Amino acid sequence: MLNSIAFIIGFSIVFVMLGALSTEAGQLAARYKSTLARIAGVLIIVFGLHLTGFMRIKALYADKRLHGVKGGSTAWGAFVIGFAFAFGWTPCVGPILSVILGFAATQDSISKGILLLTIYSLGLAVPFLLTALGIGRFLKFYGRFRRHMHAIEVASGGLLIALGLLLVFGKFTLLARYFSSLNRFVL
Repeated sequence: MLNSIAFIIGFSIVFVMLGALSTEAGQLAARYKSTLARIAGVLIIVFGLHLTGFMRIKALYADKRLHGVKGGSTAWGAFVIGFAFAFGWTPCVGPILSVILGFAATQDSISKGILLLTIYSLGLAVPFLLTALGIGRFLKFYGRFRRHMHAIEVASGGLLIALGLLLVFGKFTLLARYFSSLNRFVL
Protein backbone atom coordinates (compact mmCIF):
# COMPACT_ATOMS: atom_id res chain seq x y z
CA MET A 1 0.00 0.00 0.00
CA LEU A 2 2.84 2.43 0.84
CA ASN A 3 4.43 1.83 -2.56
CA SER A 4 1.07 2.34 -4.28
CA ILE A 5 0.58 5.65 -2.50
CA ALA A 6 4.13 6.74 -3.40
CA PHE A 7 3.47 5.77 -7.05
CA ILE A 8 0.24 7.82 -7.04
CA ILE A 9 2.01 10.82 -5.51
CA GLY A 10 4.62 10.56 -8.26
CA PHE A 11 2.16 10.78 -11.14
CA SER A 12 -0.05 13.27 -9.29
CA ILE A 13 2.79 15.76 -8.96
CA VAL A 14 3.32 15.70 -12.72
CA PHE A 15 -0.39 16.14 -13.53
CA VAL A 16 -0.90 18.91 -10.96
CA MET A 17 2.15 20.76 -12.29
CA LEU A 18 0.74 20.43 -15.80
CA GLY A 19 -2.54 21.92 -14.54
CA ALA A 20 -0.77 24.89 -12.98
CA LEU A 21 1.28 25.48 -16.13
CA SER A 22 -1.80 25.18 -18.35
CA THR A 23 -3.66 27.71 -16.24
CA GLU A 24 -0.72 30.13 -16.30
CA ALA A 25 -0.42 29.79 -20.08
CA GLY A 26 -4.18 30.20 -20.39
CA GLN A 27 -4.12 33.43 -18.42
CA LEU A 28 -1.42 34.82 -20.70
CA ALA A 29 -3.61 34.01 -23.72
CA ALA A 30 -6.84 35.37 -22.19
CA ARG A 31 -7.23 38.05 -24.84
CA TYR A 32 -7.57 35.31 -27.47
CA LYS A 33 -9.97 33.27 -25.34
CA SER A 34 -12.75 33.00 -27.92
CA THR A 35 -10.43 31.83 -30.69
CA LEU A 36 -8.56 29.47 -28.39
CA ALA A 37 -11.84 28.02 -27.11
CA ARG A 38 -12.85 27.20 -30.67
CA ILE A 39 -9.43 25.63 -31.38
CA ALA A 40 -9.68 23.65 -28.14
CA GLY A 41 -13.17 22.58 -29.16
CA VAL A 42 -11.87 21.24 -32.47
CA LEU A 43 -9.07 19.37 -30.70
CA ILE A 44 -11.54 17.92 -28.20
CA ILE A 45 -13.74 16.76 -31.07
CA VAL A 46 -10.70 15.11 -32.72
CA PHE A 47 -9.90 13.29 -29.46
CA GLY A 48 -13.55 12.27 -29.16
CA LEU A 49 -13.47 10.88 -32.70
CA HIS A 50 -10.32 8.97 -31.72
CA LEU A 51 -11.97 7.44 -28.67
CA THR A 52 -15.09 6.45 -30.61
CA GLY A 53 -12.96 4.74 -33.24
CA PHE A 54 -14.06 6.95 -36.14
CA MET A 55 -10.53 8.29 -36.47
CA ARG A 56 -7.30 6.82 -35.13
CA ILE A 57 -4.38 8.96 -33.99
CA LYS A 58 -1.36 6.68 -34.22
CA ALA A 59 0.79 8.88 -31.98
CA LEU A 60 -1.56 8.11 -29.07
CA TYR A 61 -0.73 4.43 -29.42
CA ALA A 62 3.01 5.02 -29.17
CA ASP A 63 4.50 3.36 -26.13
CA LYS A 64 7.34 5.32 -24.59
CA ARG A 65 9.20 3.42 -21.93
CA LEU A 66 11.92 4.54 -19.63
CA HIS A 67 13.88 1.32 -19.40
CA GLY A 68 16.67 2.96 -17.44
CA VAL A 69 14.39 3.94 -14.54
CA LYS A 70 14.84 1.46 -11.73
CA GLY A 71 12.32 1.60 -8.95
CA GLY A 72 13.07 -1.38 -6.82
CA SER A 73 10.62 -2.21 -4.10
CA THR A 74 10.96 0.91 -1.97
CA ALA A 75 8.47 3.75 -1.59
CA TRP A 76 11.01 6.14 -3.14
CA GLY A 77 11.39 3.79 -6.12
CA ALA A 78 7.62 3.60 -6.53
CA PHE A 79 7.46 7.41 -6.43
CA VAL A 80 10.09 7.67 -9.19
CA ILE A 81 8.24 5.10 -11.31
CA GLY A 82 4.95 6.99 -10.79
CA PHE A 83 6.63 10.23 -11.81
CA ALA A 84 8.03 8.62 -14.98
CA PHE A 85 4.72 6.84 -15.60
CA ALA A 86 2.88 10.17 -15.88
CA PHE A 87 5.11 11.21 -18.78
CA GLY A 88 4.81 7.94 -20.68
CA TRP A 89 1.16 7.03 -20.25
CA THR A 90 -0.34 9.13 -23.03
CA PRO A 91 -1.92 6.24 -24.97
CA CYS A 92 -4.28 5.67 -22.07
CA VAL A 93 -4.88 9.15 -20.71
CA GLY A 94 -3.93 11.44 -23.60
CA PRO A 95 -7.37 12.48 -24.88
CA ILE A 96 -8.98 12.96 -21.46
CA LEU A 97 -5.88 14.61 -19.98
CA SER A 98 -5.72 17.01 -22.93
CA VAL A 99 -9.32 18.04 -22.39
CA ILE A 100 -8.76 18.68 -18.69
CA LEU A 101 -5.57 20.62 -19.42
CA GLY A 102 -7.60 22.66 -21.92
CA PHE A 103 -10.15 23.43 -19.22
CA ALA A 104 -7.33 24.27 -16.81
CA ALA A 105 -5.97 26.73 -19.38
CA THR A 106 -9.29 28.62 -19.31
CA GLN A 107 -9.39 29.03 -15.53
CA ASP A 108 -8.92 32.45 -13.97
CA SER A 109 -6.58 31.27 -11.20
CA ILE A 110 -3.78 28.75 -10.93
CA SER A 111 -5.46 27.19 -7.89
CA LYS A 112 -8.46 26.24 -10.04
CA GLY A 113 -6.18 24.57 -12.59
CA ILE A 114 -4.38 22.74 -9.81
CA LEU A 115 -7.74 21.64 -8.38
CA LEU A 116 -8.85 20.23 -11.76
CA LEU A 117 -5.68 18.16 -12.12
CA THR A 118 -5.76 17.09 -8.48
CA ILE A 119 -9.25 15.68 -8.99
CA TYR A 120 -8.06 14.03 -12.20
CA SER A 121 -5.15 12.43 -10.32
CA LEU A 122 -7.49 11.22 -7.58
CA GLY A 123 -9.64 9.61 -10.26
CA LEU A 124 -6.60 7.78 -11.58
CA ALA A 125 -5.53 6.86 -8.05
CA VAL A 126 -8.68 4.95 -7.13
CA PRO A 127 -8.06 1.97 -9.43
CA PHE A 128 -4.44 1.73 -8.28
CA LEU A 129 -5.41 1.77 -4.60
CA LEU A 130 -8.18 -0.77 -5.14
CA THR A 131 -5.76 -2.95 -7.04
CA ALA A 132 -3.23 -2.73 -4.24
CA LEU A 133 -5.90 -3.71 -1.72
CA GLY A 134 -7.27 -6.67 -3.62
CA ILE A 135 -5.31 -7.68 -6.68
CA GLY A 136 -6.94 -11.10 -6.89
CA ARG A 137 -10.49 -9.81 -6.81
CA PHE A 138 -9.57 -6.97 -9.12
CA LEU A 139 -8.23 -9.33 -11.78
CA LYS A 140 -11.44 -11.37 -11.66
CA PHE A 141 -13.54 -8.20 -11.92
CA TYR A 142 -11.43 -6.80 -14.74
CA GLY A 143 -11.73 -10.06 -16.64
CA ARG A 144 -15.50 -9.61 -16.66
CA PHE A 145 -15.42 -5.84 -17.11
CA ARG A 146 -12.90 -5.76 -19.97
CA ARG A 147 -15.52 -6.68 -22.54
CA HIS A 148 -17.27 -3.36 -21.83
CA MET A 149 -14.18 -1.19 -22.35
CA HIS A 150 -14.97 -0.41 -26.00
CA ALA A 151 -18.46 0.81 -25.07
CA ILE A 152 -16.95 3.02 -22.36
CA GLU A 153 -14.44 4.45 -24.84
CA VAL A 154 -17.21 5.17 -27.37
CA ALA A 155 -19.38 6.83 -24.70
CA SER A 156 -16.40 8.90 -23.50
CA GLY A 157 -15.65 9.88 -27.09
CA GLY A 158 -19.26 10.93 -27.62
CA LEU A 159 -19.11 13.08 -24.51
CA LEU A 160 -15.89 14.71 -25.71
CA ILE A 161 -17.44 15.42 -29.11
CA ALA A 162 -20.46 17.06 -27.44
CA LEU A 163 -18.23 19.20 -25.20
CA GLY A 164 -16.05 20.14 -28.17
CA LEU A 165 -19.08 21.22 -30.18
CA LEU A 166 -20.23 23.41 -27.30
CA LEU A 167 -16.81 25.10 -27.27
CA VAL A 168 -16.63 25.51 -31.05
CA PHE A 169 -20.04 27.18 -31.20
CA GLY A 170 -19.47 29.29 -28.08
CA LYS A 171 -22.28 27.56 -26.18
CA PHE A 172 -20.30 26.03 -23.32
CA THR A 173 -22.17 28.24 -20.85
CA LEU A 174 -25.29 26.19 -21.61
CA LEU A 175 -23.69 23.39 -19.62
CA ALA A 176 -23.12 25.69 -16.64
CA ARG A 177 -26.73 26.87 -16.79
CA TYR A 178 -27.98 23.29 -16.97
CA PHE A 179 -26.00 22.21 -13.91
CA SER A 180 -27.01 25.38 -12.10
CA SER A 181 -30.68 24.56 -12.70
CA LEU A 182 -30.11 21.02 -11.40
CA ASN A 183 -28.56 22.51 -8.28
CA ARG A 184 -31.89 24.16 -7.39
CA PHE A 185 -33.67 20.81 -7.48
CA VAL A 186 -31.02 19.03 -5.41
CA LEU A 187 -30.96 21.63 -2.66
